[in-house]
Amino acid sequence: MLKEFLGEVPVGVSNRHVHLTKEDLATLFGEGYELTVKKPLSQTGQFAAEETVTIEGPKGSISNVRILGPLRSQTQVEVSRTDAFRLGVNPPVRDSGSLEGSSGVKIIGPKGSIDLDKGVILAQRHIHMDEATAERFGVKDKDTVSVVVEGERAVVFRNVLIRVRSDFVLDMHIDTDEANAAGLSNGDLVKVYRD
Repeated sequence: MLKEFLGEVPVGVSNRHVHLTKEDLATLFGEGYELTVKKPLSQTGQFAAEETVTIEGPKGSISNVRILGPLRSQTQVEVSRTDAFRLGVNPPVRDSGSLEGSSGVKIIGPKGSIDLDKGVILAQRHIHMDEATAERFGVKDKDTVSVVVEGERAVVFRNVLIRVRSDFVLDMHIDTDEANAAGLSNGDLVKVYRD
């Protein structure tokens, strides 16, 4: 049973993408290379880069995988379950940055490639919000909630992680498989309930 209604949140559909370290960017694109901003993303300071790479697993590869900036302290690849089947890997569902025991792939760029022994995850569905919004919703960082999608493809997402930081903008990140299953697009509103 769903408990207390907390509010509505806009959806951000997250396509497969790669986060890179400075060192790995240099290996893939050349020493001193800097990412080119294609477009800003919903979260402050985050952007989709013009640059793309190919990711290759034991069974197949996916080309034109977008790099997201800015650069990070760990290289991370986020895919959907459908992508994982295509690549032949079995990544765990994880919060961003939690990479121990995750799958590996090869990342191929125009100047070189890297073999990751870990770093591929299915991102745990999550909601970004700032402290004021968290207070209004009555939740805190690392809480989990349920999210209800109404309409023809009604669904309830459980175990949705709350991520709170002062510079976060309110939105719920789900991957393309989840969005397609629920008939969701960027900007659609969903209802949040206490777990």
